[in-house]
Amino acid sequence: MKTILSRSTQILCVLALSVGVVTAQPLPKIELKPVFPGLNGERPVWMSEAPDGSGRFFVVYQAGKILVIKKGSDGSDAKEFLNIEDRHPYFDNEDGLLSLAFHPGFKTNGLFYIYYTQPNAPGQMGQFQDGRPTSFPYHSLVSEFKVSATDPDRADMSSERILLTVPEPFSNHKGGELAFGPDGYLYLGLGDGGSGNDPFGNGQNTATLLAKLLRLDVNTRSTIGRGRFRQELQYGIPSDNPFTGEPDLGYGGVRKEIYAYGLRNPWRYSWDAKTGALWVGDVGQDLWEEVDLVTNGGNYGWSVREGAHHFKPGPPGAQYIDPVMEYTHRPNLQHEGLFPDHSIGLCVIGGYVYRGKKYPALDGVYVYADYNLGTIWGFRYDYAAHQVTTEGTLLQQPKNIVSFAGDLEGEIYVLTEGGEIYQVTVP
Repeated sequence: MKTILSRSTQILCVLALSVGVVTAQPLPKIELKPVFPGLNGERPVWMSEAPDGSGRFFVVYQAGKILVIKKGSDGSDAKEFLNIEDRHPYFDNEDGLLSLAFHPGFKTNGLFYIYYTQPNAPGQMGQFQDGRPTSFPYHSLVSEFKVSATDPDRADMSSERILLTVPEPFSNHKGGELAFGPDGYLYLGLGDGGSGNDPFGNGQNTATLLAKLLRLDVNTRSTIGRGRFRQELQYGIPSDNPFTGEPDLGYGGVRKEIYAYGLRNPWRYSWDAKTGALWVGDVGQDLWEEVDLVTNGGNYGWSVREGAHHFKPGPPGAQYIDPVMEYTHRPNLQHEGLFPDHSIGLCVIGGYVYRGKKYPALDGVYVYADYNLGTIWGFRYDYAAHQVTTEGTLLQQPKNIVSFAGDLEGEIYVLTEGGEIYQVTVP
């Protein structure tokens, strides 16, 4: 329905917008400062600082290795913390060891979690997941490990406990980030299972974990099913997950691990340390990349929509949450975007809201990038008004950005495909 405004109201709206443009805090330009130049290795896909006051960074390499380095060093004294390369998790472009998350109580319990992928052996086909037959050729796993009792820079490989196994029909669209939220729960972003165009309709299917953001309680255990079909999970399901009130049909019903859905390939998400807001970069299909502000139970539209745009038919009257930011692959479509002046790209890399102390001009800016073009953008978001107040390009540079990272002080880092790691700075 269109709303017809009076001439005076239109003038007031224009004046209000003009004032907003004048008073909006401008975005600073940024630079990338090399850190850890002594590190060797391609495709670092994740980096975390241990929450134990030790000043150690843990760098995750897609091939299956995690190195530990001292913050402020040049990286040449890196130690091998964990290595699963012999399991061959990296068998295609989007597979591998993709993230690491430290338990909030890591300082005392030494627990951490990894996400990695595996091809199924022929003997696993047809008898693989949760007692249900499947012919899917791949699977992904979330495993819990403990740090060695004798060496804090080594994982105890014998301590592995598999929390979750997810069948994967194709080798792409894994998502794969693990992170503990401010609420103490473990979040996992999963892609739609791969191929293209969401062939199984996983985006809107709440009976599958694919194309979802999950939320798990690693400190408890839940059970699902009834009678002889009753099974204990290796994790608990938080009571305020959006579908906990649905009937318990075991693995055949709504998956109560779901926190949000309708995501195609959530590649990197983070919380604003000041507000607790959850930001997700969701990789698009053919035309649109998006950044979402994710809430409990939110449906972000894939594959009925790509970004804020129609993609496939969906149920009449269904409600989807618009992205906060989007950009297109094609210059001729820029005028159709939510922000027509946003430059083009091909693959969004979700980032962080800057809350560090070194660069006040960057405070409150959500920093994100494009993998293919290397462009780094930013925007400020007014949480009260529910709108972007300023957006633009922070830096144009040529390297393929694989991921961002953040430290405990709120500083932001950039990881590149070639293995270089940089800190985001303001000149």
